[in-house]
Amino acid sequence: MDKPKKKSRQQVYTLLVQVGRKEDDGLPEGATGGALMIYASGVDEAEAVRETVAILKQADLAPLDVTGYGTLKEREAQGHEIAQDERELMQRALDENSVVVAQLTPFFNGEEGADESLVQ
Repeated sequence: MDKPKKKSRQQVYTLLVQVGRKEDDGLPEGATGGALMIYASGVDEAEAVRETVAILKQADLAPLDVTGYGTLKEREAQGHEIAQDERELMQRALDENSVVVAQLTPFFNGEEGADESLVQ
């Protein structure tokens, strides 16, 4: 008799990660850093943040700050409008138990702070 499939405790968290410059980081020439909109799976937000930071460091990026915006349900409760393509990326992160970079915004000329407009 087959065991019933165990429900995954994984959830997907929306993270905004501010990065600085590092050699071979792949950011455009002249950029002073950037912000990445990321969907990351984890059993809690702390795990999602740890996994994201580890992966970004492996990719030769220099994470400086991470802001968490919660799960899909939490964002909906806060009134965020979430487009279908965003939902599909979140589902991909959950299905693959992965970190998905949805958007990269480079900063130029000393622009500071993570761009709040990335999270709708």
